[in-house]
Amino acid sequence: MAKNRDAYYFKNFIECAQASCQAGAMLKEVLQNFKPEELPERLDELHKIENSADMKKHEMLDRLAKEFIPPIEREDIVALSQRIDDITDKIEDVLLRVYMNNVQTIEPEALEMTEVVIQCCEKVTNLLEEFADFRHSKNLKNLVIEINDLEEKSDRLFMDSMRKLHTECTDPLHIIAWREIYIYLERCADACEHAADIVESVVMKNS
Repeated sequence: MAKNRDAYYFKNFIECAQASCQAGAMLKEVLQNFKPEELPERLDELHKIENSADMKKHEMLDRLAKEFIPPIEREDIVALSQRIDDITDKIEDVLLRVYMNNVQTIEPEALEMTEVVIQCCEKVTNLLEEFADFRHSKNLKNLVIEINDLEEKSDRLFMDSMRKLHTECTDPLHIIAWREIYIYLERCADACEHAADIVESVVMKNS
């Protein structure tokens, strides 16, 4: 019975990470097949994914408040659930900036960065699947490293995109809009790395 109770938390982590994968896939689809007039509707769709993940997080935290002995320290459960939630939030933030800045066409660099975000989300999901059995997992450390590598790739794409934006573009409004969007895309990868850092920290504390 205790093991089944413990499994609930790890399952919730995975489901919330899967929501970030859904959000990332939707962001990519919207940017690839960009139709500005459809943005309000697509934002509503993306917000439903974000809200569903929020509900899962709150459900888990409500349960945690009543739990006698959780599988890992309470503060680690809270921190990890928040970090996973941040990923989906940041993805939604990207599309919000596309909408608020009245973007009419998508820069190819944004698609490259979005692809890395999707890879990061998938790796975080894989990591959390391994996390359920972290005391015996042989692949968990490699997944953390892969997420770190993807975050570094995102950093490089961010720097290159910003450099191109400021050296090749003369429209100040275009620069302001895309500077903000690139910043938020880079934050998505950062959020994935932060979630991986929490997992790594928990493993270290329980080794």
